[in-house]
Amino acid sequence: MIKRNYQRELDELIDRLCIENKVPTLTLHSCCAPCSSYCLEYLSEYFRINVVYYNPNISSREEYDLRLSEQRRLIHTMEFKHPVTLTGCDYEPSEFYEIAKGLEKCPERGERCLACYRLRLEYAAQQAVRDGSDFFATTLTLSPLKDASALNSIGESLSQEYGVRYLSTDFKKKNGYKRSIELSREYNLYRQDFCGCVYSKRQTSDKTL
Repeated sequence: MIKRNYQRELDELIDRLCIENKVPTLTLHSCCAPCSSYCLEYLSEYFRINVVYYNPNISSREEYDLRLSEQRRLIHTMEFKHPVTLTGCDYEPSEFYEIAKGLEKCPERGERCLACYRLRLEYAAQQAVRDGSDFFATTLTLSPLKDASALNSIGESLSQEYGVRYLSTDFKKKNGYKRSIELSREYNLYRQDFCGCVYSKRQTSDKTL
């Protein structure tokens, strides 16, 4: 099977939008401000964006609120060509623990993570329908620890289910991750050292022992 080049697909879509002089709307799921920094810098050139901060996987209310606060601060501080807004969701960890039942001992990037990706992307798809957005997407493909192919497969499946176009991405390309680190330093963003869930936090702690 030929491996898809998601960055090239995105480049081609953006080229078509520029030729047609269109600025579509995008509902963008964000896991945190640092990951969203590059994604917003890049995509706001071509889309009007509503950032959806929906992450019930985060291990504590304190961590959740800190990441949401940083997301809000970044959006208010950065300058964008086209408007960027924020939808901050209530902290509902029970929604994550429900889908994680029976998967507690799965390794990172295993079945539990895939279920978590789907939970968050499904909310983004539903929000895109509520927003009347042309597309939905996620910042999760920026992380070197996340499988862009798996994320895009989930997103494309949800696109069919909810009738809204999914923007397939691999934000690691074009030095996206490196740029996110630069922007995090520029805006003095809080950068966490684990994905957010209690299982990831436990695994990170175990590695430091």
